[in-house]
Amino acid sequence: MRKLAAAVRPGLQRWTAATKPQVTRLRQAVEPQLARLTRATGPRPAGLVRPPRPRTLRTWQYTAGATTAGLALAAGVATAAGPWDANGQRTAERDRAAALQRPGGADHGTGSGTAGSDPGAAPSAGPVLTGLGGGTDTVKSAPTAGSTQNPAGISPAALKGVLGPLLDAPELGSTRTAVVLDVATGKRLYAEGADTGMTPASTTKIATAVAALSALGPDHRFTTRAVLEPGTRQVVLIGGGDPTLTARRDPGDWASLRTLATETAKSLTARGIEQITLSYDTSLYTGPDLHPIGVNENLARVSPLMADEARTDGSTSGPAPRAADPAAEAAQKFAGFLADAGVKTSDPGTAKASRRAGTLATVTSPPLSAVVERMLTYSDNDIAEALARQTALAGGRPAGFDGGAAAVEARLTRLGLPMTGASFHDGSGLNRDDRLTADLLTALLAKAADADQPGLRAVLTGLPVAHFTGTLTSRYTDGAAGVVRAKTGTLTGVNTLAGTLVDRDGRLLAFAFLTSDTTNPHEAQAALDRTATALAGL
Repeated sequence: MRKLAAAVRPGLQRWTAATKPQVTRLRQAVEPQLARLTRATGPRPAGLVRPPRPRTLRTWQYTAGATTAGLALAAGVATAAGPWDANGQRTAERDRAAALQRPGGADHGTGSGTAGSDPGAAPSAGPVLTGLGGGTDTVKSAPTAGSTQNPAGISPAALKGVLGPLLDAPELGSTRTAVVLDVATGKRLYAEGADTGMTPASTTKIATAVAALSALGPDHRFTTRAVLEPGTRQVVLIGGGDPTLTARRDPGDWASLRTLATETAKSLTARGIEQITLSYDTSLYTGPDLHPIGVNENLARVSPLMADEARTDGSTSGPAPRAADPAAEAAQKFAGFLADAGVKTSDPGTAKASRRAGTLATVTSPPLSAVVERMLTYSDNDIAEALARQTALAGGRPAGFDGGAAAVEARLTRLGLPMTGASFHDGSGLNRDDRLTADLLTALLAKAADADQPGLRAVLTGLPVAHFTGTLTSRYTDGAAGVVRAKTGTLTGVNTLAGTLVDRDGRLLAFAFLTSDTTNPHEAQAALDRTATALAGL
């Protein structure tokens, strides 16, 4: 118990500051909908075959009521159990999981977090899920018409009667496909063009996440190293493909380029070296570093060495101007940090480190599960392309656009997922030649929820929460807030949405909606949100 308390205490000390804004935000979302709910009465929409319920409500009224009531309860539970971090993950429970299984983490790089020390243990999926109640809870299955669990159930005709008109909205363009899946049983409850390959946009990142976690494991970490060539004063900064490496003064939980420089300087000083020739090694990746879309603020040139995704405006997510050469910029910053620590350097140049080079210092990323969550929550294209290349390396393929795409496809095929109609050309979904099906997207989500695949759970926990996190923060203001968790996808003329939701009877459903030839992205997004809200109200 002392060990457990010591692990949890640091997280609890952050509770007061971390919880206040979350609770305030929940209250602001709940109060207006509760006010509407107290006045809401009336018949339910036609087409749902269920036994009569007292004081039935319209779908949107039920959704608003159930959502706000659930959020109010969640706010109370979170306040008691807290604290919460920026992604809505309960940090105290992660601390507890780490305490229960301290050796759970693994550093899959070539060195330790800093010279002479080992990285802190990352909790493995098993204890994390147990800490969150995952070891005992089971997902309820959506009953079909005539089942003993619910004699009326939701008939296929009723489901089609509700979703069909919403998916036929003109805002959703000329072509739309959809699948709704019962996660507990894997049974398809609704389908329209299920096997039709469509441009998926950023919902591609769901596939990239599953492939990377399957290939590398949720505890995998990416390592950035500084090495010294023997018999010389040449220091080489080796890019390990960490897309979250940061040069910011406050690195948070991410690997710090400043820390790497400080530890490198200490190692050099101990050797009596105060001036060096600095080089940087980007040989981990192959092929072109520029995405086929060309120079674009949604993605930097893909390099195994970059700091803060080569953003030049101080942003942490979303489109931003990028450095023309991410690796050179990172090396230049590293040189500046070395100078601050008392080591003079030459202007950095490119070089490949030899096998005989000795490690001076290393820094490692958080576990892959955390990196995947960040990628999905914020639709981070830089992380997605890095993970596709890391999947290629794990499979012995060249780490470029083509090798990454082939590795993702091969990994998903190995998992037994339905690949008919699917075609991959990148990891982020920015390539318009990508093709995914609604069937594959829902199968990916169901696979991530499979009790036999605990290492994939970050795919679900990383999905943005409606009206609260990531790319869904400003959406679902009038219904299903907190109930829908989904990955968005947007390209010109393309709008997609795929994720999970809990229906009014507490059953977990996976859904995927893909559209093309849309003319107004905001209207298309609103139409998709209405469809997901209606599904949550069934």
